[in-house]
Amino acid sequence: MKSTMEKAGQVQRKWYVLDAAGKSVGRVAAAAASILRGKTKPTYTPHVDCGDYVIILNCDKAVFTGKKLDEKIYYRHSGWVGGLKAVSAKEMMAKRSDRAMYMAVKGMLPDTTIGRSALTRLKVYKGAEHRQQAQKPEAWTQEIK
Repeated sequence: MKSTMEKAGQVQRKWYVLDAAGKSVGRVAAAAASILRGKTKPTYTPHVDCGDYVIILNCDKAVFTGKKLDEKIYYRHSGWVGGLKAVSAKEMMAKRSDRAMYMAVKGMLPDTTIGRSALTRLKVYKGAEHRQQAQKPEAWTQEIK
């Protein structure tokens, strides 16, 4: 049986909606990263950016399992001396839950040009409303545990 390699011009992209309400941040991020990368398609090609668009809704209702909410810390640095900032996961989920989900998905994508271009197709929202109705997104039907 002959296998085919998809070319960049042949990629057909769809829009999918993932609902994060009541689900683990890591499980939703893993599902989103897999869709963004194109691994759910039968035409997956490792060296071609063949993934789809992903919209994640209800990030403020997503949960952390175990002690992560109390012990996980997000770090960022301004580049200046003494410019290290630290924010706990509890604070991040209270103020910027969409940013916490974005960072979780970003950490699951490769640090290459393909990973960076896949990340541009991710749309994350705190609530249940989104601005991509014109693209007619489909609900992701596979189970996110």
